[in-house]
Amino acid sequence: MRAPAPDIEAVIFDLDGVLTDTAEAHFRAWNRLASELGVPFDAVFNEQLKGVDRAGSLALILARGGLDLPEDEREALMARKNGYYLEEIADFSPDHLFPGARAVLQACRVNGLRVGLASASRNAPLLLRRLGIADLFDFVADAGAVARSKPAPDIFLAAAAGLGVVPEACLGVEDSRPAWPPFRQPGCARSVSATRQPLKRRRPCLRISPRFTSLTGWTESLPSPLTNEASPEGNRSTQRRIETC
Repeated sequence: MRAPAPDIEAVIFDLDGVLTDTAEAHFRAWNRLASELGVPFDAVFNEQLKGVDRAGSLALILARGGLDLPEDEREALMARKNGYYLEEIADFSPDHLFPGARAVLQACRVNGLRVGLASASRNAPLLLRRLGIADLFDFVADAGAVARSKPAPDIFLAAAAGLGVVPEACLGVEDSRPAWPPFRQPGCARSVSATRQPLKRRRPCLRISPRFTSLTGWTESLPSPLTNEASPEGNRSTQRRIETC
């Protein structure tokens, strides 16, 4: 991976699938709700929900089941799903961070970069506290305060504004294809994407393991690099595919 342009002033991270793995927790929560609604739900369909906010995900599930529900019922279903999800992440701790995640966040800060979060999850602040990394972020964009969810650029632009950095000077780190468009808007900087699934692209991808090797390599190239922490791979570590867009 080539080093980003030298005018990068901030790094904006997604959370789910980038710093920790909540995909299985979301899958079980949505599967439980879909089962109660009598809507077929499996891992293949679940791929369509990645990078999509709660309301958008519910809309996809209802459409699959041919259900047209009023807004108050949708709100109740979203609250029920969120309750199921909170049960799933009740035991989350710093041990659930991806290997190398803390080192990358710390390296960004040591090298004078602002660090922001642009997650579609409204539970992001809670999850950051449970992971023990809340103090490593300068700004956390509120998913509930933006007009449009991903793939619209609103949450990314809100994070950039909260950091006091123009979008052109931001590096975005995402894990899902639906969330890439914000970084392709005019005036936005490049992005790093880390995803567990192979992606069909016109140009070759750089396969890297463990997680964050690519971004860590970039932070090591900065004037005052932070030595990477040794993180045990454990059962949660799998090979990742890192792409620059």
